[in-house]
Amino acid sequence: MPGRRSTTVIQIDDLTRAALQRWSRRRKTPVGIARRARALLLLEQGHTYVHTAQYVGLAAYPIRKWAQRFCEYGVSGLREKPPPGRPPLFASEGALHVVKLACERPDHVGSSLSQWDCPELARRLKADGVVSNISPDTIERILRSHKLKPWRYHLWLSAKVPRDAYFAQMIRTLVDLYTRPLADDEMVVSADEKTNLQPRPRLAPTLPTRSGSPTRLEHEYKRAGALHLSTRGNAFRSGWRLIPASPVLFCPRIAPG
Repeated sequence: MPGRRSTTVIQIDDLTRAALQRWSRRRKTPVGIARRARALLLLEQGHTYVHTAQYVGLAAYPIRKWAQRFCEYGVSGLREKPPPGRPPLFASEGALHVVKLACERPDHVGSSLSQWDCPELARRLKADGVVSNISPDTIERILRSHKLKPWRYHLWLSAKVPRDAYFAQMIRTLVDLYTRPLADDEMVVSADEKTNLQPRPRLAPTLPTRSGSPTRLEHEYKRAGALHLSTRGNAFRSGWRLIPASPVLFCPRIAPG
């Protein structure tokens, strides 16, 4: 075969040869180690770097490198060296604490948040003394490896909660109001409170996030009413007066004064 002969003399004893043959044939062996084992067996038989590289699917330069490492370190030299870089600043217990905290509701651990995000998780870990310093990007990588996204939620309807019969009656009243002709002295003014500024207890408890599943938030909630209602326009200048909100419908009634 064309190509330069190997200047590195590969000498393999029977025990090492059996190990290399086992690695090259075993399906669970990593692809890189299996290719290096086959390359060394070919080099021992006197094949050139070019022929060996074509057979195992590598370039000639890596074949020379692995042959030299095998001569220096034996079979242990066929494994990859640890990647360079700074070791992590926190132990694996910190990652476990991140996963545990992300799978809990914030209000169950003494936080006023409605959902977790990476900066808040990082601040909580540092406040609890788990780690001295950790970035939100590191938190995101840990959560991504466990398929966790606590900042996402999915609305759902609890099958155990009975549907509200009074809600159906209110719908019938509103449909009748909007479909029948109004009298000359009647008019309809629609208003609503700011629902995001009032207590809204959910009819079913919120389920925390899990691997591959976002936070599950009950779609229906109990309307607790609003303390104040703001209006715009010239209704009061025209002689209209505001009647306090009804405890039943939770909406104000505006009538002429």
